[in-house]
Amino acid sequence: MKKILITGGAGFIGSHVVRRFLINYPQYEVVNLDALTYAGNLANLKDVENLPNYRFLKADITDAKLISQIFQAENFDAVIHLAAESHVDRSIADPNAFVITNVLGTVNLLNAAREYWKGSYHEKRFYHVSTDEVYGALGDEGMFTETTAYDPHSPYSASKASSDHFVRAYHDTYGMDCVISNCSNNYGSHHFPEKLIPLAINNIKNNKPVPVYGKGENVRDWLWVEDHARAIDVIFHGAKSGETYNIGGHNEWKNIDLIRLLCEVMDEKLNREKGESAKLITFVTDRAGHDLRYAIDSTKLQNELNWVPSLQFEEGLAKTVDWYLANEEWLMNVTSGNYQSYYETQYRER
Repeated sequence: MKKILITGGAGFIGSHVVRRFLINYPQYEVVNLDALTYAGNLANLKDVENLPNYRFLKADITDAKLISQIFQAENFDAVIHLAAESHVDRSIADPNAFVITNVLGTVNLLNAAREYWKGSYHEKRFYHVSTDEVYGALGDEGMFTETTAYDPHSPYSASKASSDHFVRAYHDTYGMDCVISNCSNNYGSHHFPEKLIPLAINNIKNNKPVPVYGKGENVRDWLWVEDHARAIDVIFHGAKSGETYNIGGHNEWKNIDLIRLLCEVMDEKLNREKGESAKLITFVTDRAGHDLRYAIDSTKLQNELNWVPSLQFEEGLAKTVDWYLANEEWLMNVTSGNYQSYYETQYRER
């Protein structure tokens, strides 16, 4: 049985990856390692937590000694590394936390894998999940490709760019089987409600202001999180060592247009008069160093591994809204902080 370590598996994207691997590959043992910081929520995996091929380990990737001990004890065959500090605003307020987790934490995992695998990388793999923000910003035209030069503009993107470079360095220097993917903005179920779409859904539902940076002119390419998990699946199983793949949703939207569409969807779902939710839109001071536009070219992933996104944004957004409205308890537990007791009540004595 192949044993896979998935770091950050209690987070938004990570929980979708854990679920997909557990269900699609019952022959794998999946070990979810997460520090359960504010963005980690084990309730995200409530539906699969009792599967026989799943285990959870509470640990912090910044603890090099502990990570090394875990590798020696667990005999992992592969790592899918998603654990990271990921919120740009938080990185502006506290850059050091992003350096420690995203850079040093990644190096700790690389060192532990290299130490345990002892230079024998046959049927071993280290898969690092990264972001399109490492490329910087685009003008009105063009798209990021795998050969786009790195040009990070925030402490968050700089920390992810650094971790990408370390993964490539371990492949080039030590011969480690490493792959990297850089994805566009994700959306979907179980998203922590500090991010744009779930924050807006929650605020609209509660008739609170919906903040939009600047004039809302910034453009993002939106990727449904389940399509991202499927892409990670095909890259993990099909990519050649040393390769990088960009994963995009082919859904470019200005922030203000996205929010206006979301307001229309919410009016319909909540049986409000058309235009009622849009009255909640509030423009706020723009974020420092706010990149104007991101867009991903996923041609390489499509041509080499036959992946394309399954949903257009309008359909995915409707599915996302439906999930949040149907899971008010999940959202209430997250916004109140009660979700942080889930580990104590459900896992502590396992």
